[in-house]
Amino acid sequence: MKATHAMLAAAATVLTGGGIAVADGEFASAFPSGVQRVWAGPEYWTNPMEDWQIANGRLEVVRPGPNRNVHILTRQLGRQAGTLEMSVLIGRADNGAAPRSAGFRVGIRSELGDYRSAVFHGRGIDAGIADDGSLFIASPSRSRPQAQIGDAKVVKLCLTAKPAGARYALTLVAKDPASGTALGKMQTQIRSDRLVGNLALVNDYGFGKKGAAGKKRKTGPPVRHWFDDWRIAGTKVVAHDDQAFGPILFSQYTLSRRVMKMTAQMAPIGKADPQTVDLQLKTGDGWKTVGTAPIHALARTATFRIEGWDDTKDIPYRLVYRLTSANGKPRDHCWSGTVRREPTGRKLVVAGFTGNTDAGFPNARVARNVAIHNPDLLFFSGDQIYEQVGGYGIHRTPVDVAVVNYLRKWIMWGWAFRDVTRDRPTVCMPDDHDVYQGNIWGNGGNPIAMRDHPCGGYAMHPDFVNAVHLTQTSHLPDPYDATPIKQGISVYYCDLRYGRVSFAIIADRMFKSGPQGTVATWEGRPDWVKDTNFDPKIVDKPGLKLLGDRQLKFLDAWAADWTGVDMKAVLSQTILCNLANYHGAAKTFLVADLDSNGWPQSGRNRALRALRRGFAFHLAGDQHLASIVHHGIDAHGDAGYSFCVPSIAAGYPRSWRPDQEGRPVKNRPAGGLPNTGEYLDGLGNRVTVHAIGNPEAKNRPGALNTLHDKASGYGLVRFDRQTRQITIECWRLLVDVADPKPGDQFPGWPKTIDMLDNYARRAHAWLPTVRVAGMSDPVVQVIDESDGKIVYTLRIKGTSFRPKVFKDGSYTVRVGEPSAKKVKTFKGVRPAATGSIDVAF
Repeated sequence: MKATHAMLAAAATVLTGGGIAVADGEFASAFPSGVQRVWAGPEYWTNPMEDWQIANGRLEVVRPGPNRNVHILTRQLGRQAGTLEMSVLIGRADNGAAPRSAGFRVGIRSELGDYRSAVFHGRGIDAGIADDGSLFIASPSRSRPQAQIGDAKVVKLCLTAKPAGARYALTLVAKDPASGTALGKMQTQIRSDRLVGNLALVNDYGFGKKGAAGKKRKTGPPVRHWFDDWRIAGTKVVAHDDQAFGPILFSQYTLSRRVMKMTAQMAPIGKADPQTVDLQLKTGDGWKTVGTAPIHALARTATFRIEGWDDTKDIPYRLVYRLTSANGKPRDHCWSGTVRREPTGRKLVVAGFTGNTDAGFPNARVARNVAIHNPDLLFFSGDQIYEQVGGYGIHRTPVDVAVVNYLRKWIMWGWAFRDVTRDRPTVCMPDDHDVYQGNIWGNGGNPIAMRDHPCGGYAMHPDFVNAVHLTQTSHLPDPYDATPIKQGISVYYCDLRYGRVSFAIIADRMFKSGPQGTVATWEGRPDWVKDTNFDPKIVDKPGLKLLGDRQLKFLDAWAADWTGVDMKAVLSQTILCNLANYHGAAKTFLVADLDSNGWPQSGRNRALRALRRGFAFHLAGDQHLASIVHHGIDAHGDAGYSFCVPSIAAGYPRSWRPDQEGRPVKNRPAGGLPNTGEYLDGLGNRVTVHAIGNPEAKNRPGALNTLHDKASGYGLVRFDRQTRQITIECWRLLVDVADPKPGDQFPGWPKTIDMLDNYARRAHAWLPTVRVAGMSDPVVQVIDESDGKIVYTLRIKGTSFRPKVFKDGSYTVRVGEPSAKKVKTFKGVRPAATGSIDVAF
């Protein structure tokens, strides 16, 4: 190498938690001593995170296995011609005699061409020590000259690359670090285009049972190594110090009722690291600390709650964490953004997402397009991660390892979307895969074994579930009723008021009954009904829950409260029907799916009644199938509308194709789109389908093309508080919203509905017209005096409104502005063909 460690340190311009970066782009690792933690530092990404640690002033593997690796994030090999000089010290962390199956990987690239994608899906050139102690480049082969390192306890492995005509000459040398004596040497040449991309260290290449020559080769037991003094230099190396990631990884916040809540997601720091994060706000030319929050030991979150927030202006913020650097001195690390003012005088725009596999990671197209749309609020409805995200499987026990395993996947989500979540309110909620269940019927928190999950309950340890809740929901407004469910599992259902739209945030999996042991009498999966003679009435048994009594009570109170809002919407995981009837790549036909919120039907109807009493629009995801549905209870279209957004990166396609089954349909909407109109779903629920985003019949090659063809994308909902109209948009994955073209949205989108369409039940009679003087846009509430129940509540547009009712009788009508305590009550109001209720303020 050209520079000694001392020389590099002397020339350092950036000193961080895991390395020294110098002015000419050279790099040398410098891990802090006296610190033991999972996280390697802001310059690195370890695969998988739970199998690595910093200890003894170096980077160590703690759990062996094939292809454990660590990428440097701040250095890549560029496309320009140049040189590479790289070295690292390697020793055994498991008391083995000498390093085996360890070394470098260079020129790591993925199909998507992003350095973050390459961390998980990239391939490169391996160059290191094989299982038998010999050196290799590309792959072991018995046909090459043997270059054995012998029994050296510690090896300094050096790799150089130099241009050689149209190719590059690679030289790998193993040295005794004490004497500098060469223990072995190997050389080869490669194409120049292969030496572009990420750089990584590898523990256990995992070549398998055969070498490059196809012959059987002996492999020893898995080994653990430590790595230290990793140095990178050369004119082909490109420095990207701005790509350092952490220790503050990303943030989420909400603003409601002048209460701002924000959560900082931290890297898995160690016990010896500082355990608090500061929140600072911009004041003039400086910064003022307004809060200090502890870092949760499992979730690695720090949550702030600030009351009396000024929601009339944009307020820059920064999160500050003081990390001890490799030289033992503390250094402030900051993550900044803006808490936006509440939007006024224009439409409120909400972007909706669901189902994020890692096939499209880091979701650059989605993140870019969303930033161009510039929505006011982000809504991630669940499955922010799947078990397979990032590779390497999952851990279910012990809890601390399982949580780090989850965090690695969750952090990938934040890595993709942090530049949009930092500057606008974000609603995020977990679904089944987020808590490591293929499906979840929460059953009020009942503990179950994973094999029994269809019985209803949570299979993972409650501390794990609560850690997931903290990472995804701790920044949401305070819960309506924070009482935990069984096992002490936390709840998060609440309401968010923002820009004069009220959002009810509900957990439609948490209290839901399971099908096994309650209704499933058929063979096979207890949630899948395949019998075409199935009678849906047999699975709608008394006592079954969907939203649960607690959330229905919340929705009743929420639907009646219009303080400071003009419109209402419900945000949850899943729409209230069973639309998707073809599952997976094989298009398995299901008559009914009890994982959908079409079951239990009585619970579904109770939920729809609660929503329509507040004229609430429903935005959800989960189903991997974009749709606009007008729901019905006793008649088609007598309840509200729902929009199920498409998956960000669909892995398991679903579709709704009743036309090819010859199913009867009525009242197909204007335009005659296939598979639209009035139907009964597989559970007998009334649905009027206005738009459907079915996947293509065949997928094109290429990761993003395949995702696009599998109907990936995202949704936008525009709430016009002046007209009380809602416009629904559904954008495909591979579009450029800066230059929109026909076909960029799925067929049937955009669609605009009126807020009143969310209680489109046909009137039996009409009460006299309410006419208001001295007040505009008052709240009107209608109460049935026969049972004292609220029929509905809404904020009208203007000064007159004629209330509809659904049976004869006597009603109480309340009119006014509850927040100002200006409400007038009229009792004994009966349907009438003429007349008015005159209200003066």
